[in-house]
Amino acid sequence: MSALEEMVRPSLARIVAPRDGYAPDRDGYWGSGFFVAPGWLLTCAHVVAEGGAAVWRGESAVGVTWQGGRTTGEVVLAKPRPEEADAGRRHWDFPDVALVRVPDAVDAPCVWLSDRAPVLGTPVSLHGWSRQTGELGVRDVTGEIQGVDDRALVLGGGRLVDGVSGGPVVDLRHGALVGMNKGRNEHEGAAVAVTALRELFDVRGGDLLHTVVREHDLHHLQRYLDGSADADWTTVQSGLPGYAAAGVTPELRVHLYGHFAHLPPPGRSGEVMTLVHNVRRRVTGVGQPSPILHEPRTWREGAGLLLGLRDRQALRSRSEAELDAVLLYAAEVARHTVETHPAGVDRARLRAFADWITEHARRHAHWGARDTIDGLLRGLFITTRPTEPRLRADVLVRVGDRVYGDLYPWSVQLLYDGQDVTPVAADDRGVPLDGLYDAIREPLLRALRQGDQGEHLAAVEVFLPRRLFDLPVDEWRLVPEGDPPAEDDDLDLDLDADADFEFDFDEDSVPLGLRRTVVIRDLKRNTRAPSPEWRTRFGGVRRGRLGHTPLRAEAPAEGHAPGVRRESAVAAYGRLSTLTDGRVPVHCGPVTGREGREAMAAALTAGHAVLLWRRDGHDHADCAAFHHQAARVLELAGQADGLHEPVRELRISLADPDTARAQGLKGKIAVLFDPPDRPPHGEDTMQPPPLVGPDN
Repeated sequence: MSALEEMVRPSLARIVAPRDGYAPDRDGYWGSGFFVAPGWLLTCAHVVAEGGAAVWRGESAVGVTWQGGRTTGEVVLAKPRPEEADAGRRHWDFPDVALVRVPDAVDAPCVWLSDRAPVLGTPVSLHGWSRQTGELGVRDVTGEIQGVDDRALVLGGGRLVDGVSGGPVVDLRHGALVGMNKGRNEHEGAAVAVTALRELFDVRGGDLLHTVVREHDLHHLQRYLDGSADADWTTVQSGLPGYAAAGVTPELRVHLYGHFAHLPPPGRSGEVMTLVHNVRRRVTGVGQPSPILHEPRTWREGAGLLLGLRDRQALRSRSEAELDAVLLYAAEVARHTVETHPAGVDRARLRAFADWITEHARRHAHWGARDTIDGLLRGLFITTRPTEPRLRADVLVRVGDRVYGDLYPWSVQLLYDGQDVTPVAADDRGVPLDGLYDAIREPLLRALRQGDQGEHLAAVEVFLPRRLFDLPVDEWRLVPEGDPPAEDDDLDLDLDADADFEFDFDEDSVPLGLRRTVVIRDLKRNTRAPSPEWRTRFGGVRRGRLGHTPLRAEAPAEGHAPGVRRESAVAAYGRLSTLTDGRVPVHCGPVTGREGREAMAAALTAGHAVLLWRRDGHDHADCAAFHHQAARVLELAGQADGLHEPVRELRISLADPDTARAQGLKGKIAVLFDPPDRPPHGEDTMQPPPLVGPDN
């Protein structure tokens, strides 16, 4: 066996029927698994599903056999986790992962979890138990990654055999787990990517995964420090080709992650991404964040995103830039912890961490990085020092005009500090209009989790073609309306009593506009340089006291006047061009019909950057009430930058029938808030982001 195979073998387990630890017959063996932390085992959800519905109810244990013995475990987290009626299904979607608690296996050796996304072309080894030759035994084959996304790997070369589902896929260059065997067809194999494991954070009780990662990192640090005769992953990794020119050695990394393990975990992926982008900008001098295709949920993943970083702006080598970046990131994490968890951090451990960072920075880091690290750590334990502004992120959703018939291309991007854009997901071919929400929902959820950080709740800016301005984007939810309760809720729930259930009322299920700033922006004019009128109008609403004026002259605040001649586009343009600073066009009706679109085009040509309208159908008698509430919103806002909170409060009141009735509120309010140069203008290529390679 190779050194890596010797490391993998003790962590391998076979999943069997309970009370049948040695699986003497074919029916007793379910599949493979492996230990990731003391007492914690990973396998495929479809493997433990061999035990039937009782496994999901917790009434039946899972048999586990490994080199250290045989015992039973309990499925704690899984995705997907089926309802009882579906427990025996044969098709399992990604991520197809289950975490099993095995209390009697705390001494089992564990694999090393990769801290970076899998990369195309990586040579890998595949491990697991199988009856391929008749007798149950360990099978090891080699291959390479031929396809990758944030959930799945396509494996070529070595052929997966029956029984190895749930076994580990190991990167041979870096000596790290990058996936888990899932299945095969005639020509290739499929594996669950290690990045898909973070989806367990999103099921009920998923924060337990932080404990598992913490125990994983402390396990490997302890085995390295023990210096026993048995080999450990850190020592074996030091001799692998992936670390030949690395600035961050396996020895430095295992100590770093051991320090991270003693810190409170990040609350959102946005906290990790902010620190990563701060460091990238400092080390490379490039302000624009790099594309990230997944959500880092732990401090160690943030460090992994900086491995292999190149500094193309200076003369430092790749290894020097990588080491500077990771040590800077460590200092950022230490400082962030003090700022966000002043009462919950172990001060002695944090001080030891700061001393460790300082020592390595003085021995290895570039002088500029050393100065920055010293500045970050200086006065770390003084609670009243000023803090440096953090990178803020919002989310841009772009919907292109129709292509390929009736298909609408789309993209989701993160916008950092109002200027730098990084892609999250895109579909250049497009989807039908009635499938747009379903296509955008999941990447939008991922982007918002990266954008939310500290007290900052990411806003959603939706670029639309004018024909779609009445799209109810403020009513989109991050989970579909009508979803059942969380998939891992207690299965003894009285489903009949829950027949009228619509959605769990939480941060993800509440309509976007009730919780966040959600505004519409004009796709057309944002593809070219801002006009002088646009700049002037936006400056006016930022300076002047806001007031309202009808978008269409024949539709005044008191309602449509019968017999009044329709205002022409030229007349509307002339009238809207002469408004004083702070005047905001308001319309009591949709703007995607002929007259509404004509007036909207006139307002945009006149440079208006803020407009309010009612996007739903209505009786003309309701217009006075709508104009009154729009005027009240503008009065409360004062100036343009104060508009978002009054709009959110109005949407909450309109969404509750009793409040709306009591206050005489009417309609569904839409807001165009379209500042010039946020972000810089330019043609949106609507291309999917590139895969993250070894240089990130």
